[in-house]
Amino acid sequence: MKRILSIGICLIMGMSIVLAGGAKEKASVSTDGSTSMEKVIGALGEAFMNQNPGIKFTYNPTGSGSGISAVKEGRCDIGLSSRALNDSEIAEGLNQTVLAYDGISIVVNNSNPVTGLSIEQLALIFTGKIANWKEVGGNDQTIVVIGREAGSGTRDGFETITGTKESCLYRQELTSTGDVIASISQNPAAIGYASLSSVKDTVKTLKVDGVIPSEQSIADETYKIQRPFIMVTSNARTLSPSAQAFFDFAMSAGTESIISNAGAVDAK
Repeated sequence: MKRILSIGICLIMGMSIVLAGGAKEKASVSTDGSTSMEKVIGALGEAFMNQNPGIKFTYNPTGSGSGISAVKEGRCDIGLSSRALNDSEIAEGLNQTVLAYDGISIVVNNSNPVTGLSIEQLALIFTGKIANWKEVGGNDQTIVVIGREAGSGTRDGFETITGTKESCLYRQELTSTGDVIASISQNPAAIGYASLSSVKDTVKTLKVDGVIPSEQSIADETYKIQRPFIMVTSNARTLSPSAQAFFDFAMSAGTESIISNAGAVDAK
């Protein structure tokens, strides 16, 4: 009897510890999706937690398609997409709110002498109709085309604008913006696309139709290869108070400088 009583006391104490630990857990906001939105969403998340120390913010960089699926399946509070939702996704009860706009930079190796291309030339290069850099004023090298995986918002934006959907001939299809930049930085013959907010001096950004991507050229729409950064929510679930607080914070007038400093153009 004493042994049974001791076991019972231990179980009660264990449950008390679990409950006490649970009571101390922070409220949380979980986001999932576009790797291109990493700098913007990371900066917003950090600022939000500074203002709300009792709330934990998390970001899972899985790609736009995965982020959309995650919010649809209830695996995160807010999905992140660098492409607009399609009709079927909207019909499934998903909502999209444009947070910012981002340029899709066309990047090459720093050693490449080419400084700019037209949208028409990009379409011909990515579909294999122009196969050597010398055809566009570069070195006598076979062009190595690098892009993102299917489901990527960056890929969708680039292919839609250049009219190359389902026809690009990629040598490599990589799963993050960072991987694309790293691969091109190591290959003198490579070309690819990446979010403007993620591009560093490890690669060279080309002009497109004579315009370099920048905050100004995206805002005035003179740079044509651009797309929205979107927060995705579901009609099937009401946001938790903490998730709603982050959503409202991200869309508030006070975050323009945060978004701008992260390399995107505020949409508000």
